[in-house]
Amino acid sequence: MVASTIGATIEWYDFFLYSTVTGLVFAKLYFPESDPLIGTLQAFAVYAVGFIARPVGAFVFGHYGDRIGRKATLISTLLLMGLATTAVAFVPTYEQIGIWGAVLLVVLRFLQGVGVGGEWSGGVLLAMEWAGPKNRGFASSWPQFGSPAGLLLANLAVFAFSRAAGDEFLTWGWRVPFLLSVFLIGVGLYMRLGVEETPAFAKLAATEQLEKTPILAVLKNHWKPVVYTILARTAELTPYYIFTAYIFTYGTTVLGVSRDLLLSAVMAASLLSFFTIPFAGWLSDRIGRKKVILFGAVSTAVMGVLYFAMVNTRDPVLIVIATILALIPHDLMWGPLGAFISENFPAKVRYSGASIGGQLAAVFSGGWAPLISAALFAAFNSAYAIAGYIVVCAAISVVGISLLRDFSRQAMPDEE
Repeated sequence: MVASTIGATIEWYDFFLYSTVTGLVFAKLYFPESDPLIGTLQAFAVYAVGFIARPVGAFVFGHYGDRIGRKATLISTLLLMGLATTAVAFVPTYEQIGIWGAVLLVVLRFLQGVGVGGEWSGGVLLAMEWAGPKNRGFASSWPQFGSPAGLLLANLAVFAFSRAAGDEFLTWGWRVPFLLSVFLIGVGLYMRLGVEETPAFAKLAATEQLEKTPILAVLKNHWKPVVYTILARTAELTPYYIFTAYIFTYGTTVLGVSRDLLLSAVMAASLLSFFTIPFAGWLSDRIGRKKVILFGAVSTAVMGVLYFAMVNTRDPVLIVIATILALIPHDLMWGPLGAFISENFPAKVRYSGASIGGQLAAVFSGGWAPLISAALFAAFNSAYAIAGYIVVCAAISVVGISLLRDFSRQAMPDEE
């Protein structure tokens, strides 16, 4: 469980670091000749590439996760993600090599997406398949907790070097947090190399029951839970990337508040998630995952409207409170979601099924959220258009969550 959590934290640090810096830096350094709005849209288009790449990682690493094991696959995703993130620190700006700087960002963002696309379900399975039926939700909530932990570390690194570099932040300060990734890789490798393979996979390997083509088996026999997963994750993904990525653009350019205030607000929300995500996983083992996740989805719809009403006041205290409150419904969904989705697939194809469904959802929902939000604000000149977008996403999720089976405290499909 610890190895899963630390590995997930490192991978999400890498992924969210790019998210945070996009709104603050990339539009200015890599698209300087564009209109400010167009430059922002271009920067978030590059950001979205990471989400487009995530299903590629799901297909590639999902296959190997079900063929050669969870452990070896997760070591590969950690290396790919960490090295791609470190390389971002060395990308020359538009002034130095013109448009090729943006091209390099696209390539590295794509590699990041491939890495995290293979990481998510594997990290969940590494913890979940070691747990018993009565605490699978709690055990798998810890690698889920790696997401806000990575977000906190990413924002903390940007905040620290924003203060340290001052006016030089756009020159060199933003690059240092990317360089730190190379040290985190070493920590993650040390943890994961010492973990044994999960009992579920070891049993399949020992009895020669491994699926030869797990991806094809998922698409042929388990496509319904894949579709339901895509729908179910909509309310979890879309608002999260609005509240933690797009807000840096909206807050600094529209509201005129400081980047340090926004970074502090997101860090405060991430600190609360240290409690709410494991709590949601634990609660799902007691009352059922579906109930907890549905409550989170409905709460997200309400919070979408309330959030923009609070941040539009420009009151620093209300902005911090709004950000903290906005992530609580997300945490209620995110904590049990790894187990909820993975339990709907048998062990032979569990890595592939959970990866494909989860990462296709990331493409349709999370990746485009900041870009669509920027476009909606440009079209309607009102943040409530974005709030309406969140409400629609919540309604879609309610449908998907309702269609998935709840295996809380029960045997999973291949154990029935």
